[in-house]
Amino acid sequence: MDPSKMNGAEKLQQVAQLLGSLEKDIKGKNLSSAQRVQILLALRLHGTDPRNADPIYSKSGIEILVKYGVDGETADVRRAALRCVANALLLDEKMRQVFVDTGYGGKLAERLKCDNSEDEMVTSRILFLSTYDTTLDFEKLIREHSLGDNINYQIARHAKQFPKGGKTLSQIDELALIDTLKLIFNISKIYPDLADTFTPSIQSIFKIISRIDDVPSKPLDGLTGYLINALSTLDLEGKKGKKLDSSALFPKFNQNCNVDKLINILDQSVSIYKSDDLEAKTIPLFYALITIFELAPDGPRKYMQWLLLPEDNDRSQPIGRSDTLSSKLLRLSTKPYPKLKTAISELMFVLSGKNAENLTKNIGYGFAAGFLASRGMEIPQTAGEAFATNSSGFSPDVNPITGQRWAAEPKDQEPPMTNEQKEREAERLFVLFERARANGILQVENPVAQAVREGRFEELPDDADSD
Repeated sequence: MDPSKMNGAEKLQQVAQLLGSLEKDIKGKNLSSAQRVQILLALRLHGTDPRNADPIYSKSGIEILVKYGVDGETADVRRAALRCVANALLLDEKMRQVFVDTGYGGKLAERLKCDNSEDEMVTSRILFLSTYDTTLDFEKLIREHSLGDNINYQIARHAKQFPKGGKTLSQIDELALIDTLKLIFNISKIYPDLADTFTPSIQSIFKIISRIDDVPSKPLDGLTGYLINALSTLDLEGKKGKKLDSSALFPKFNQNCNVDKLINILDQSVSIYKSDDLEAKTIPLFYALITIFELAPDGPRKYMQWLLLPEDNDRSQPIGRSDTLSSKLLRLSTKPYPKLKTAISELMFVLSGKNAENLTKNIGYGFAAGFLASRGMEIPQTAGEAFATNSSGFSPDVNPITGQRWAAEPKDQEPPMTNEQKEREAERLFVLFERARANGILQVENPVAQAVREGRFEELPDDADSD
């Protein structure tokens, strides 16, 4: 009978019989390889639903399956057994520690040195699931069982599958690569001191990112997203001792190719995803760009500033209103998504040389005030001067508040204000300025109060014409 159609007591009895025959085979070697594969495939089908599959989801069941998965005499036997184990670890979290307790983690790590993506996929998946709430010693796996070398081997193997002309991976190759990238991410995230183990994979990851030809419409939902996530946990700066050759980030044949691809992915993502999805998906990309900029030589730095900061064309209207990537990012920074806002703030600040005055020159005081306040930094003194005297480090052709060129600002078509309107407007500005000072946003003297103190403010007589 088809195993997928069994249920209840009949299924439970069948699972027990199948595992029993495998247990006897371990001692007596009475089954052929084809019979073992057939039994294991049936167990895999039964195990897709844990109900009435208790013998699989047990200490003895996992031990039997792992033994076949590691010591099986053929690739088909090993593969079928490990798929049963991977399925059990996915569907029942308690089985993850049960697997670790079998003591086969080291041998499985050694098995990751292979050239078959099906074997890579199931092995990486089991090890990945074992990063959650188990006692598996990944430092020992790296030190004694070549786990780091074998993971780096797989990433390099897949990088070779991407020629310069661009190529789409087969489904099994892509799934295997994704599982190995997820394993890198979890090990590096949970055990930061082990992250430098995968430094040799950084160049291969960049190579794959730059050569992916068929990026999906939602680029961070597929392989590219997993590549960037893994990259974000790795030691790009060489802080752990393993220095990275700068050519890995900025290849000699084209120093801008990697940053160009990452910024294109960011541009596409900002245009496609909704704000809440952006906060969930783009943070690793932002921080990868921040780190790369800080490590970049002069050429790639200027290239990134050119692509990510407002340019002269943006200043034909207030900064943030055009359709450029920089404007989209600035608009996103005003939305109620704190992680996204912080990431954009950090990126703009780093692109501005971590200098508050440069930041205000690049994006205008309107956006800079929020950025600097979120970092607990004061707005530069020139901000107050801009309100009072309209002088600052800006070009005199640019409105320092909006970042727009004065010549491009709409001309006031309204009739001149009456004296009474001017007085009311002065009072309103005085109150707004004092409120900003009280909130700590501005740290300079109110220009209206300063004008009064210096004798530059003339009070209107009571009988002044208000028409």
